[in-house]
Amino acid sequence: MNIHTTLVLGTHNQHKKKEVAKILAPWRITLQNLADYPSALEVPETGSTFSENARQKASVQAKHLSTWVLAEDSGLAVDALGGQPGVFSARYSGEGANDIKNNSKLLENLKNVPPEKRTAKYVCHFSLSDPSGNIRAESEAYCYGRILLSPEGNNGFGYDPLFEIIEYHRPFGILSPELKSLISHRARALRALIPDLVTIFSE
Repeated sequence: MNIHTTLVLGTHNQHKKKEVAKILAPWRITLQNLADYPSALEVPETGSTFSENARQKASVQAKHLSTWVLAEDSGLAVDALGGQPGVFSARYSGEGANDIKNNSKLLENLKNVPPEKRTAKYVCHFSLSDPSGNIRAESEAYCYGRILLSPEGNNGFGYDPLFEIIEYHRPFGILSPELKSLISHRARALRALIPDLVTIFSE
C-alpha cells in the first residue's frame, strides 16, 4: 500500500536523512528534516536510554512545529566498555566531538583489549509523534559486530570505519551503502516501524 504524506525526521544529520529516505521511498513518504525548518528547536538529549531521547526529541519537536515528527536516537555499545559510549556516542570525545575524535578515543580505550573481546552492537530507537506531542509508534533494533584495531574505508559515518560486521569480515566503512541499508540497526528499526506508518497515515 502506498501512502502520501510528508514526515519530518528530527535531525539535522543529512547522512541519516539519506538512509531513512531511501528506505521509505517505496511508500511515497516525502521526508524532510530539521534543516528544512529554521525555527526547529535543539532538543537536549538528557535521557539515560536511547528510547528516552528519541521520545523526547519526537514529542517536543512535533508540538513546536505542529507536524508529525519521526525522531531516532542511536549509538554504539561496546561490551568491553560496559556499554559505552551508548547515548553519548555522538559526543564521546567531549567538547568539539566529531567522528575522527570519537573514533580515536574509542581505540584508545580499547588499546589493551584483544579482538575476540571487542564485541559491540549498534542500537537504534525510533519514536513517531503526532503534532500534539503524543508518541504513536516506536521500534528498536540492533546490529551486532566488533571493533577493529584501526579504521578501514570511507563509507558511512560515525563509528562505521571501525564497526566490523563479523559474517562479512568487513566494516561498514568498506561495505556498500546498499548492504548497509539492509542490515544496519537503523534500517532494521525503520522497517519494523513501516507497518505502523502505513496504518497511521492511511487512516
